[in-house]
Amino acid sequence: MKKIIGLFLLLAIAGGAYFAYWARTPVIPADAEAIEFTITPGSGAHAAGQQIAEAGVPIQPILFNLLARMTGKSGKLKAGAYEMKPGYTPLRLIEQLVRGEFAQEQLTIIEGWTFRQMRAAIAAHKGLKHDTIALSDSEVMNAIASEYKQPEGLFFPDTYLFAKGASDLQIYKQAHAMMLTRLAEAWDKRDPALPYKSPYEALTMASIVEKETGQKSERSMIAGVFVNRLKIGMLLQTDPTVIYGMGSRYDGKIRKKDLETDTPYNTYTRAGLPPTPIALPGVQSLTAALAPAKTAALYFVSKGNGTSQFSDNLNDHNRAVNQYQR
Repeated sequence: MKKIIGLFLLLAIAGGAYFAYWARTPVIPADAEAIEFTITPGSGAHAAGQQIAEAGVPIQPILFNLLARMTGKSGKLKAGAYEMKPGYTPLRLIEQLVRGEFAQEQLTIIEGWTFRQMRAAIAAHKGLKHDTIALSDSEVMNAIASEYKQPEGLFFPDTYLFAKGASDLQIYKQAHAMMLTRLAEAWDKRDPALPYKSPYEALTMASIVEKETGQKSERSMIAGVFVNRLKIGMLLQTDPTVIYGMGSRYDGKIRKKDLETDTPYNTYTRAGLPPTPIALPGVQSLTAALAPAKTAALYFVSKGNGTSQFSDNLNDHNRAVNQYQR
């Protein structure tokens, strides 16, 4: 009997030592690729261990279940999509599931995109759950509880991180909240002499500046030109607004008849700002719109090298057009 008891003790000690070693040993090698797995809602430790193993993670479900129970965390595992990363031990895996460290995806929204382009990028992302795919633009705005009905310009271009399988509404909510925050920050610092009646008008100006130039150093000057024109009631005459108003009719070229065809966005035929923004402006365009350069310039023309020539009067502007365009 003593020999049997001694044998059981040795086995228990050996088993405990092996279990402790297993719990602290990386499941997959450091040079291997991460393995994705999903824990379904309502799964206990036993079911979670099986789902992890079935996804290809070389883990023993029975030992995983035992470890979760021994650490008191079997009822704290969160459902969701995860990655088993190289070097992670079973103990680290338990912590990952308890903390809800989900597999991360990302989506980049580009400065100058229209809302239509943003929607297309979100709809094409395979890591998102597409809850808005059948919604109209105004329904999307309702779904994110926005006070605005027209979405153009109201989403901040940036890179957004999210858990794999998250609702696409999360991206819309984050980007919209960020734009409102950045717009409010810029508005609070504005020069009170600026000719904007609301932050929304400033956002519209920022979107025009965004589309007028890719040169960050010129944005404040271009904003200064448009602000000068607004102050004296001069037409803005900016091609990007005309192009936006043309919609699907735009084929990559803008012609004289397009400049003469009236739309709500044709700033050659209508005074003041267009009714809505025309793109998603970045933070530098927001800053330029609300802190424009102090300049007397009323005109600018592209030099053909990515920069512009600014002029204070029409004669100088015509000479610049002849030099750089004709």
